This record gives sequence, C-alpha cells and structure tokens, in this order.
Amino acid sequence: MSDWYERSFGEDYLLVYKHRDQRGARREVEKLIAWLNLPSGAKVLDLCCGMGRHSLAFAEAGYEVTGVDLSEVLLREAKRNDPKGLVQWMKADMRKLPLAGGFDAVVNLFTSFGYFHDDHEHVQVLREVARMLKPGGGFIIDYLNPAYTAAQLVPRSERVDGDQLITERRAIEDGYVKKHITITKADGAGEGADGGRSREYMERIKLYSKADFAVMLQEAGLILEQVHGDYGEDAYDPETSPRMILAGSCP
Repeated sequence: MSDWYERSFGEDYLLVYKHRDQRGARREVEKLIAWLNLPSGAKVLDLCCGMGRHSLAFAEAGYEVTGVDLSEVLLREAKRNDPKGLVQWMKADMRKLPLAGGFDAVVNLFTSFGYFHDDHEHVQVLREVARMLKPGGGFIIDYLNPAYTAAQLVPRSERVDGDQLITERRAIEDGYVKKHITITKADGAGEGADGGRSREYMERIKLYSKADFAVMLQEAGLILEQVHGDYGEDAYDPETSPRMILAGSCP
C-alpha cells in the first residue's frame, strides 16, 4: 500500500490549497534571499516544490532554479504556471535525488519535512540537502512550530468551494500532527465532483523540536546558524512563533 504522501498530493490537493497565491510566495522569497544572502544568479534547489510558487518567484528574481517534487499532478501544475520554462522541473524522492549537486542554496518550504515514520529517513533527506550544496552553500527548512501548532490546533473545520464541501479534522497523536481531509458534495449527497463517493485523504507530519533538528542536522553534516519565527519576524520563540524556519550552511 502506498504511503500517505503518494496519495494525498493529487487533483484534490489543488482544490484544498488553491487559496495560496503567488504574491505571498514573492514576499516570502524576498525574505529567503536576504536570510541566505544569495548572490545574483545563484543556483537554487526548491526541494518539494509542489505547484512551484516559490520556484517561480526565485526564477523571476533572477536565480537559476530547479524544482523537485514526487507528485506528477503538482509538477504538471507547476509547468502550466511556467510557460516560459524559467525553472527546471523534476520528479524525484527527496531521500534520493538524481542530481549531482553544486547548488548555492536548498530550500524546503511549507512544512515539506517530517513525512516518514523513521528518524533515519529524515536524516537521509538532510544528507541529500548537504550533498546538493556547494561548500559554504546555505539551506532553509520552513517547518511548523510544534508548541504553537498544538496550542492553535483547530480540531475540525469545514468550508464550501463550488459544489464541494471540504472537511478537515486535526489531531496530535503519537508524536505526529495529523489532518484527515474529506471532500463531498456540498448538498450532502456524498458524491465527489467525479460522481464517485466522498474522497478521503490524510496528512501526517512528525513533530520535531529545535533541539531535535540540531541533532539531525549535525548528523547530516550541516550547520544550524539561525532560527526565525515567521516570515514577518526574525526572533524565534518556541512557544509563540507561528513557524520554525531553520537556516544554516554546509561547511
């Protein structure tokens, strides 16, 4: 049976997360460029690029960008949004990248980390980040802040998009934050847009603290240098910051 991340990043993901816009990505990329101190024309790897919002923002800012994701659906959407071919798009598993490296920066954004069961798999992802980077190259991992997430967790929410009712149920269980998504007809008929029964998906992220990341990054040969609390603030507070954005380098 396939893992959740192989099932959940399909056509319905585009529906559930379509509210995220390119303008927000541009603002975030401006901050990332400053934190990474990226020189003009630098090579950037967007690891788990999804629909490519940040990849395209980096490319439009003058960087040489490669966007990698496992989802063919999300990569198709990314390519559709890139008619000029500004970005090199590639399907790959982040634990084993078919690339030689040589990047000035690797970014992993919007909590695209913590997908797997075992810690060693997450360390392997970080080893791949280290392998991709030039000596002195920088990385950023934009991850959720565990304590803030637990405090602000909304157990259940619903919204309607067209004739689709999207129900999201959230919980923290066994060291993971889990989200169950159900999509049905808004009139309660229990059928999706394709005429089938309601569709259900799960997202599961392993909760790691700053101290956990420090250990894993060291094991992978990376140096943690700064932690930011959000794109609008530099200081990280483990209790109140919305995000935990880790920045560092490869020696």
